[in-house]
Amino acid sequence: MSSLSLEQTVVEQDDSAFARAEIWLGRCIEIPAALLVLGEVLVLLLGVVMRFVLDKPLPWSDELASILFLWLANLGAAVALRHGTHMRTTFLVSRWGPRARAWAEVLAIAVPCLFLMLLIGPMTQYARDEWIVQTPALSLPDTVRAAAVPVGGALMIAISLLRLARRGLADLIGMAALLAVLAGALYLGAGWLQGIGNWNLFIFFVLMVGACVLLGVPIAFCFGLATVAFMLCTTSAPLAVVSGRMDEGMSSLILLAVPLFILLGHLVEMTGMARAMVDFLGSLLGHVRGGLNYVLLGAMLLISGISGAKTADMAAVAPVLLPEMKRRGSDEGELIALLASSGAMAETIPPSLVLITIGSVASISIGALFTGGVMPGVVLAVMLAILVRFRSVEPEQGLKRASARMVGRAFVVALPSLVLPFLIRTAVAEGVATATEVSTIGIAYTVVVGLLVYRRFDWKRIYPMLVDTASLSGAILFIIGTATGMSWALTQSGFAQSLAHLMTGMPGGKYGFLIVSIVVFVVLGSVLEGIPAMVLFAPLLFPVAREMGVHEVHYAMVVILAMGIGLFMPPFGLGYYAACTIGRTNPDAAMRCIWPYLGVLLVGLLLVAFVPWFSIGLLPSSP
Repeated sequence: MSSLSLEQTVVEQDDSAFARAEIWLGRCIEIPAALLVLGEVLVLLLGVVMRFVLDKPLPWSDELASILFLWLANLGAAVALRHGTHMRTTFLVSRWGPRARAWAEVLAIAVPCLFLMLLIGPMTQYARDEWIVQTPALSLPDTVRAAAVPVGGALMIAISLLRLARRGLADLIGMAALLAVLAGALYLGAGWLQGIGNWNLFIFFVLMVGACVLLGVPIAFCFGLATVAFMLCTTSAPLAVVSGRMDEGMSSLILLAVPLFILLGHLVEMTGMARAMVDFLGSLLGHVRGGLNYVLLGAMLLISGISGAKTADMAAVAPVLLPEMKRRGSDEGELIALLASSGAMAETIPPSLVLITIGSVASISIGALFTGGVMPGVVLAVMLAILVRFRSVEPEQGLKRASARMVGRAFVVALPSLVLPFLIRTAVAEGVATATEVSTIGIAYTVVVGLLVYRRFDWKRIYPMLVDTASLSGAILFIIGTATGMSWALTQSGFAQSLAHLMTGMPGGKYGFLIVSIVVFVVLGSVLEGIPAMVLFAPLLFPVAREMGVHEVHYAMVVILAMGIGLFMPPFGLGYYAACTIGRTNPDAAMRCIWPYLGVLLVGLLLVAFVPWFSIGLLPSSP
């Protein structure tokens, strides 16, 4: 996966002074961000070695890792803003004419800039107030850690201003006038907004957020601006509270695993481990009807246990399998439909980043989620395999079964790769290591296997991989930060209690509640992507699920799979367009084929929802 987006490439082709300044600033951010990723890996790996190998734990390793992590999250968010990798929905904007698209791009830059400029003062004050707090092990002022929030905000403001400076004057004036009119309307209507009670939540968190999302504004900044506007217009709480909630959301130690698993996914692809797994599966099934389709499903199950990110999974599998599948006569629309649906299928396969995120925000054991996530993924894989059997083309004439010797050779080659997903799942599920610790062990294992076994290790790709890891991590963690602030605002308004009362009153008891949750998360997954939807609604809905008698791990599997189906469902699902991009296929070609696959996934999801054993049957404490 390249660390340069199309948007960044365009910037680097621009020879204006503002473009050159942005390139210089971007590189000044990327270098420390890459070093922070590397430092995070080394600190955590050192802590694991000292604790488990030498039995001499370092009392300061987790604390230092936490400090580095918050800086990585905020510098990574700045890198993501420059690379254009913050999550956003462009389905509507992409269908507009050039002039309207240019206007929307200005809006997508101006809204983050406005949000950060409103918050930069409170961010600075929040970091300054943390000076009196001392870290327990290193005895440093907590400002050393908290300063990452305003520094990241200031860097993103600088990048936004440099980009706005290269836009047309008419666009800038028009955008400034529009935002001024909206701000004036909110200011003048503040009294009315306060008077309508919780109906103001609909204005800020449905209309404002929905409009910004559909207009292509990065989702994290949609959440952030709506929260700030809500607090300014309807409360007297200081905006420093938002900075504190963002800090809290991005600082969870569980989330330390996010950048590490992203880096691990890059390493698995670079070292050839992913290809070795796919080749082994191909030797087993490549000769039968739909054999490579089964291989694709099996590869997604295996690789999902390593990279943790759906885009990385598809990018690792598609280039290996899709050309040969096309050569054998498969329709490209069918292939992309299968690729996208297999991405949705594997959402619960550990160590999915969504599992780690939901464990963090809903206070659920990561080990329990990793154990409970396997069977639901297998159920959906079996459902897809049945459909594949009926929709696959006949095998090519003359295609022979691989000999036992060839299969054995492919197995021996793939064995070091096959060990990794089982190592990750077993170590966490059995409590031997945390998700963060096992990710560092996985990175070390992959580096050793790449250097000594497969002898594929391109040192020139290390820096781009570190930058890309920082960028994707920053985008994910920043959206968790802003969504945490938004969730806090919703909770303080009393919305959480109202939602709980409404959901507990649904007909059908807990199964009615599960069906409503499926519908809600399919829609949210389609519009907001998975992680934003989880961070925003998990703290609100999981207490309701417990009150309704739904096991928290079972509920996690249901909503994650529902979100995954929405994520890969056209016309809004971003995962669907990612699959089309990776497979180099026009979205229209696959859209006519994907509905049977999504239908089968939905049937599998209902099976998982109504048979809790699939989610909790393997848990030690399950009834």
